[in-house]
Amino acid sequence: MVAFEFGKFDYFCDQIALSLCPLVGSDSGIEPSCYSRNIEMGSLLIFEPATLVIHLIALFMTGIMIYHVKTKYTAVGRKEIVMFFYMYFITIVLEFLVVSGIIQTAHSAYPYFAAAHIAMVITTLWCLLLNGFVGFQWAEDGTPLSLWAIRISSLLVWGISFFINIATFRNLAGFSNMSPAPLFVIYFVFGAAFILIYVLLQIVLVVNTLDDRWPLGDILFGFAFFVVGLIFEFVLSYKICDMAKHYVDGMFFGTICSLLAVMMVYKYWDSITKEDLEFSVGGKSNVWEIKDPLLSDDGLAAMGRDDGNGQRNNYDGNRY
Repeated sequence: MVAFEFGKFDYFCDQIALSLCPLVGSDSGIEPSCYSRNIEMGSLLIFEPATLVIHLIALFMTGIMIYHVKTKYTAVGRKEIVMFFYMYFITIVLEFLVVSGIIQTAHSAYPYFAAAHIAMVITTLWCLLLNGFVGFQWAEDGTPLSLWAIRISSLLVWGISFFINIATFRNLAGFSNMSPAPLFVIYFVFGAAFILIYVLLQIVLVVNTLDDRWPLGDILFGFAFFVVGLIFEFVLSYKICDMAKHYVDGMFFGTICSLLAVMMVYKYWDSITKEDLEFSVGGKSNVWEIKDPLLSDDGLAAMGRDDGNGQRNNYDGNRY
């Protein structure tokens, strides 16, 4: 087993086939010691077929979460959190393309897709971090300031990350695929920092502003799923692959845990937001109970209605 060394991907790529593994470490990249078997579809060789099924499920579930977020018309942070789910959706699409082998590693476009995928991972985590500040009302949610701050900063993060990625893969501007320390820092160090800060912010938010402590369970379960996913991918992958006879590896279970973590982010956001029913649109109709018997239909019918000439007419509910 390859030993861990800060700034290098040898240990991680020895466990699972990350999208960047064919492009760092050496001219031929780094291959995992054990990976799930491939399947042939016509002239195309498909890698990680079991993981691809989870990717499809993740796309479907993300679509459902986006739909439910968009139907909560007046919920706090609705427009901000939906950007996170859109970014996660794009990340899964890119990961599907580079992990499956649909875009082959030998193709000239592969480094650009891999760079875009890694940049999208970092940008998605950055967007999640910024959503962590929405509950503190640093800017009123849904306003141009709040939305464009996330959009512009996310675009900058993606651009910087993409440049570092492609420069590392292509040995440009002083970067080298033999020493990918800057790429290692933004991929692992910054990514982990974004998640930890987000979790801490939400714990502070719930403890200081909410009477209900149940949302803490949602955010902690989400964090636990994320950590367990990392363990499956970078600690247990070889053992899983060997025990499963190469049918699945750690990436399969890691992808499941990542999806569960994202679903818990949605569950947490849903549990701490309340929709203002007075202004909601498209929801179920509300039944209002009339407490005053004189204002009920029977009371109005018994009293009748003045016709303007001092006479009273019986109230007809079908006439206006």
